[in-house]
Amino acid sequence: MHRLFWKFFTVVWLAMAGSIAILFAISTLFQSPFEEEVANRELALTLETAAQVLQAEGVEAATRLVAAVRRTGRDIPVTITAIGPAIDCAAKDKEGLVRNAIRDGECYRMEIAGAAPSLMAKTWPRAVPWLAALLSAAAAAYWLARYFIAPVEQLRYGLRALAKGELDVRIAHTIGAKRDEITTLAHDLDITAARLQELQTAQQQLFHDVSHELRSPLSRLQAAIGVLQQNPARLSAMIERMGREVERLDELVGEILTLARLSDRDTTRFERQKLDVVDLIREIIEDAGFEGQARGITVQYAGVDSFVALVNGELIYRALENVIRNAITHTGPGTAVRVASRVLDGQLLVTVEDDGQGVPDAELEAIFEPFSQSSTMTTRPGFGLGLAITRRAAQWHGGGARAENRPAGGLRVSITLSAPTPDGSAPAAR
Repeated sequence: MHRLFWKFFTVVWLAMAGSIAILFAISTLFQSPFEEEVANRELALTLETAAQVLQAEGVEAATRLVAAVRRTGRDIPVTITAIGPAIDCAAKDKEGLVRNAIRDGECYRMEIAGAAPSLMAKTWPRAVPWLAALLSAAAAAYWLARYFIAPVEQLRYGLRALAKGELDVRIAHTIGAKRDEITTLAHDLDITAARLQELQTAQQQLFHDVSHELRSPLSRLQAAIGVLQQNPARLSAMIERMGREVERLDELVGEILTLARLSDRDTTRFERQKLDVVDLIREIIEDAGFEGQARGITVQYAGVDSFVALVNGELIYRALENVIRNAITHTGPGTAVRVASRVLDGQLLVTVEDDGQGVPDAELEAIFEPFSQSSTMTTRPGFGLGLAITRRAAQWHGGGARAENRPAGGLRVSITLSAPTPDGSAPAAR
């Protein structure tokens, strides 16, 4: 909050500085209100002292005191007048620049010659500082109100639009070129709206893809049922075909459920077990190598011998298996799929390389989206969910997944896993 802090500080400081400037200007152009106050107090003190001296030592002593004050250079025209018996003195006593005193049964009045000070003259010294502060505070409050009301109204408009489902709302451009926390908040709201819009689009696309993938096997099942109705003699062949479609549907539903669970922010949906991830890799490599023998493909491993951590074995197995099987599917006959691992800063980095055609650079991120497959594929062996599950499973374990094309040809997929040991420390590798 540094920028907004300094703006508040500057406005308040300028308000105080403005008050001081107003007082300085008044004291320079006119008689200072504080000087007038001091002069009035000096006159009142002189009268009070003269009244005390007259009452204690007589009229002559009071007259000598007034003359002595005049000799100091102060122009204080004090007059002493006998006004009657002492019984009337209290009734005739006045406030301000007039004092009454009693001596030898007589009442004497002492007053300053000239007009009595006006109400403005009396209140002006006290009013000016408060008036200056009030005007400066009003100016500062007005500026702060103008500064905040407009962007806050824009933020309110943006939040209401989001609440109504209008995810295309953007408000940062309406606030202007300000550089403070309110502008940052407006940009954050725009980012949030854009992200929600992307998620809504992705959700709609996901629903479309799921319905499309489910419709295909269901259509084939309906076709098989139609064939059976027309030709019951083909029962055995159609039952086998229907069984394959049911298995395909079951596999698709399972992958969709896994992807949905991984997309949930509730990380308690999956349990963790203490496992050696490298043992899982070796098991996958053994099964995949056996399948690749028909095309002369070998699967090679090089890396750490052990990486024990708290992981979900099923998720890790599926994440690694999807990548390795994809590599076997897309690599050329008679080539090798290379699996390597190493530990960096407590994370296990697993890379899988093949010698296939690779993926266009523009699709390197898209292949990790659900139901997305590379445009270079001529056949569609799966549903396009494998790499999406791989990335989200890696993210669930505190890592991630990315793909890149190798300079020599083929694709390299890197998976990082960051899972703690039971004692909370980083996993140890051997």
